[in-house]
Amino acid sequence: MKTKIALAAFAAAVLLAACQTTPDEPLRASAQLKPTKGNKTYGEVTFQQVGAAVQIQAVVQGLKPGAEYGFHIHEVGDCGADGMSAKGHFNPYGEPHGKYDSANRHAGDLPSLNAPAKNNKRGRARLLVQVDTITLEPGPTNIIGRAVIVHAQPDDYRTQPTGNAGARLACGVIKAD
Repeated sequence: MKTKIALAAFAAAVLLAACQTTPDEPLRASAQLKPTKGNKTYGEVTFQQVGAAVQIQAVVQGLKPGAEYGFHIHEVGDCGADGMSAKGHFNPYGEPHGKYDSANRHAGDLPSLNAPAKNNKRGRARLLVQVDTITLEPGPTNIIGRAVIVHAQPDDYRTQPTGNAGARLACGVIKAD
């Protein structure tokens, strides 16, 4: 009887130890991009926490092949009023607008989308990037409940505060998966 109790205790300890060493699933979120009035741009953006950075993967369609488009995370997760309800770029620390990989930039400044000119009848752009200015974890740089916007023009990375990226072609609210 003592052997059975000892064996059961040992098995329970092994199972508990295994639970503690199993890594948690990474945090994930996504946004379904829908066109604003008069536009045909749509797509999906996924976000995955990778250490202190967030990996962003976007597939966007309905763009003009051979063109570049501004792409940003905006403050508010509201796509009303043709995306204008999303307000400005997500900028929790009051930084100037800049290139996504520069030292001084909005947290929501992302690389532009490029729709290749060759073999691209659907006007598709793909993006895969990791950025360290946002998170899916709790805190001031959390992007859950914010919006992601595809703009009509390329981002010039200089004009304050918008990068002169133009009208909003598509908008999606970032939701935890």
